[in-house]
Amino acid sequence: MDKMYIKDLEVYAHHGVFHEEKNLGQRFLISMELSLSLREAGTTDDLTKTVHYGELCHLVEEEFKKESYDLIEKATEKIAEFILLKYDLVQRVKVKIKKPWAPIGKPLQYAAVEVDRSWHISYIGIGGNMGDKEKNVKEALELINSSYHTKITKTSKFYETKPVGYLEQEDFLNCAIEVKTLLNPIELIRFLLSIEKELKRERVIRWGPRTVDLDVLLYDNIISSLEEIIIPHPRMVERMFVLEPLCDIAPYVIHPILNKPIIQIKESLCID
Repeated sequence: MDKMYIKDLEVYAHHGVFHEEKNLGQRFLISMELSLSLREAGTTDDLTKTVHYGELCHLVEEEFKKESYDLIEKATEKIAEFILLKYDLVQRVKVKIKKPWAPIGKPLQYAAVEVDRSWHISYIGIGGNMGDKEKNVKEALELINSSYHTKITKTSKFYETKPVGYLEQEDFLNCAIEVKTLLNPIELIRFLLSIEKELKRERVIRWGPRTVDLDVLLYDNIISSLEEIIIPHPRMVERMFVLEPLCDIAPYVIHPILNKPIIQIKESLCID
C-alpha cells in the first residue's frame, strides 16, 4: 500500500484537562500517515484520484478545533475517524498528535499520542423465524447500514431453511452480508447485540425461535478466542444455512483456521 505523509501540522486549539488549557488554548502538532493506492494518480496526473493534502490539512484543522476534549487520546481518535470517513480512498491512517506545551512541570520536548486505525472487512450471518421474517431481516440490514461506522458492501440472496437443534419451531429466513467497519470485533458484536435488542430478540431457548439473530462469522483474517466473541464463528462450517448465503458473496474468502475457501467447505459439507 502506498503512503501519504503530513508532518507536524501546527494547530492552536483548546484541548486539555485543566481550566487554563480549555480557556487559553495551546499549540498542537498533528502528523498523519495515510495508506492508499496512489497508482492511478501517479499514472494519470489527476488530482481527483488522490487525496488533496492541502484540503486535508484545512479540514483536519477545522475538525480538530470544532470541539474541546479533555484528552488528546479522544482528539486523536476523532481525527483518525474523520479521515477514514471523509476519504474513500484511504484504507488505513496513523495519526500522531504532539503537545509541546504539556503542563506537567518538567522539561520535555513534547507529550504525544498516536493511533493506527483502518477499515475492516467482516462477514455477518443473519437469520430469524418470528413474525414477519423478511421485514425483521430487512430492518436489521437498515439499522446496520444507517450507522456511521459500519456499511454493508454485499448482501446474499435470502434463503428459507429448516431449524437446527430445537426443531419445534418455524422455518428460518437466512442471509449473509459483507460489511466494512471501523469497529473492532468486540465493538462490532456489541453493536449487533444492540440491534437484536432493538428488534426484540429474546434468548429463551438455545437455538430456539427469534426475531433476528446476528452472528459475526469472519473478521479480516483474525482468529479470536475471547469470551465475548469467537472468530471464526465456531459452528459456521457445520451449517449449510450459513455457508450457502456466504458463498453468494464470498466464495473464495479463506477460512483462517481451516485454510480453505468457503466454497470448498460448503462442497465438503454437501458430500458428507
